Amino acid sequence: MNKKSDGKNIRIFYFLTIMLTFIVLIIGFVAFRFYASSLHSNQAEHVYDRYYVMITDDPRSSFWQSVYKGALDRGIENNVYVELLGSTLSEDYSTLELMDIAISSHPDGIMVYADESEEMLERINLASASGIPVVTLYNDSTLSNRCSFVGIGGYNIGREYGKLIKRIVLDERRNGSERNEADIAVLTDSTQSEDALFSVIVSGLQETLATGKDTNFSYNISFVNVDNTNAFSAEESIRDIFAQDDIPDILVCLNEQNTTCLYQAVVDYNKVGKVSILGYYDSPTILNAILHNVVYATASVDTYNMGQFCTDALEEYNMLGNTSQYFTTELTIIDSNNIAFHLKKEEESNE
Repeated sequence: MNKKSDGKNIRIFYFLTIMLTFIVLIIGFVAFRFYASSLHSNQAEHVYDRYYVMITDDPRSSFWQSVYKGALDRGIENNVYVELLGSTLSEDYSTLELMDIAISSHPDGIMVYADESEEMLERINLASASGIPVVTLYNDSTLSNRCSFVGIGGYNIGREYGKLIKRIVLDERRNGSERNEADIAVLTDSTQSEDALFSVIVSGLQETLATGKDTNFSYNISFVNVDNTNAFSAEESIRDIFAQDDIPDILVCLNEQNTTCLYQAVVDYNKVGKVSILGYYDSPTILNAILHNVVYATASVDTYNMGQFCTDALEEYNMLGNTSQYFTTELTIIDSNNIAFHLKKEEESNE
């Protein structure tokens, strides 16, 4: 009798458990549908006045993420939505392919990391002819029908690199070195070496080294081609530098990826203190490298402000029919003298 009663109780327990689970699932499903419907309704209620797209060569990098945040935030202020095209796509597309996608979707404006190639010029002109204003970003397409260019003062960056190189040599002399020459290598890639910006940076660097009362040493500048297709290929190219017998005294980087890869290579090959690195951008990794004296200094541009300028330029053009031809962002050199300030600033921005 007790066994039958126990069996009946167990069946009732299982039945109640199944029913409770079923009820919880139903409630969860209804709640989810209500939430999704409410979310969709809220999104549908908000209609932006304009839609812009941003196109870069590496949408997932922290550099371009910061530029995009500036453009997006400024857009939200003006009821404009900015999309970083390619950041959520499963495949990697070139800037030219992303331009084709953007033109076919006919946004109200395009911000693009451009170059001086004929293919880029054709796409910018096609967008312009289709009624889509284009702002070239960071690199220009000078002969195209773009409405504005948002970039950096390349000559000033070259000058700052030149000043830093002089300082490195003078610091070594104060520490007892008798070296009167410097072997300088500028890291670049085949695409970048054809850009007007690259030429301007190098021009500023060379002119600064060749002039001034403190120029009493000889120097040799070479260019190291780095495959920037992805982080792995860049890392392999940079490691080849340390496989040679003669390693440059000073290495100059012109993008975030090369700076990060070079920093890691110097540590791995035990060359800290033997090679001076002049970096680019102010990611947490690069700031940490300066703190630990692995990177001598880095050139930091106001990426957030650069993004804001892009949205401002398209807004002016769409509302007034014209805009400024050039927008230039500010440049800051970060080294051991001000690294504490910038680390604190980085920490506060993450809170």
